[in-house]
Amino acid sequence: MNIRRLRKIEWLIPLFALILCAIGLVALFSASYDSGLEEFKKQVVWISVSVILMLIVMLIDYKFLVKISPILYGISIIALIAVLFTEPISGASSWFTIGDDLFSLQPAEFAKICIILFISYIISLIQIQKGRNEINKITKLLLILLAIAVPIGLIVLEPDYGTAAAYITAFLLIIFVAGIDKKYIFLAIALVAIILPLLYFFVLPDHAKTRIDTYLHPESDPRGAGYNILQSKLAIGSGQITGMGILEGNQTQLGYLYPKTTDFIFAVISEEMGFIVAGAVILLNVMIIIKAIQVAKGIKDQAGAYVAIGIAGIFLFHTLENIGMTMGLLPITGVPLLFVSYGGSSMMTSFIAIGILLNISSQRKSGLFNK
Repeated sequence: MNIRRLRKIEWLIPLFALILCAIGLVALFSASYDSGLEEFKKQVVWISVSVILMLIVMLIDYKFLVKISPILYGISIIALIAVLFTEPISGASSWFTIGDDLFSLQPAEFAKICIILFISYIISLIQIQKGRNEINKITKLLLILLAIAVPIGLIVLEPDYGTAAAYITAFLLIIFVAGIDKKYIFLAIALVAIILPLLYFFVLPDHAKTRIDTYLHPESDPRGAGYNILQSKLAIGSGQITGMGILEGNQTQLGYLYPKTTDFIFAVISEEMGFIVAGAVILLNVMIIIKAIQVAKGIKDQAGAYVAIGIAGIFLFHTLENIGMTMGLLPITGVPLLFVSYGGSSMMTSFIAIGILLNISSQRKSGLFNK
């Protein structure tokens, strides 16, 4: 990569991500202090490995990744099928455990990138051959829907509804940018309105229904299903402006907040570091999403624009869902706060996504959206 391309790179994206990692490490230090800092130490390793992966991916032409995306898609589908036969952890068959519980890998996380690349590949290939409006033909649209439906279906079987929703968000942004006809958007909204009640009453397992009921009425079972969300809201409110101090949060240190290193890490930040730092976390996530959208707007290549907007969709969903669920605004789904929550798979996937964004940004000329 030459100097000229290096100057075009959106270096603020990895900078914002690293600041989030630093805040996350402080929160993890406090949240894992009573357990010997095991998760804190592992997270330092995950971040180090992830940054190296980001730099490697940044040097790989994203067009090459799009070109080999059918292979990556096939590998992802095989991994998503294989993980269904593993021993369930917390009720979900979502992880490959490597070594004697040394660490676990979540294929659904890594598959996010592969699926985004493949969907972008299909749509751009269709449009290059037949024109931008070609995706609105029912046969082509069904092909695209099938490509995304297979991995989503496998992830639902794990079950992991939060990750499945992240895939859907990225997909919707991609096809919206690709020029999907408004009639399909209205049709999709109508179908969702019809299907959601049917799913709730006849398809969703009891634990999923419980999460929805808890979201709507957490106070109805304060010692049971509603316990975690009530403790999270209490922790967020207790932090006020500047927080209670590291290792000083009542909910965090007394064990009332669970799981405090993953799902509810934002509540830990809010309680011990206060509104100022919690607000900074939100702002940094928003800036990463905006920068990703700007990368999509700045690239002439269709596939590059779709990949960038798909990655923006992943970041958007995780930010809204994780922070929203800790505040009681959205149902609890176990979705991590990217760059902040403990977890190797999500950390590596997020930095790989940033590496792709950096490569796309280095090749900007005139934007597809600005034609």
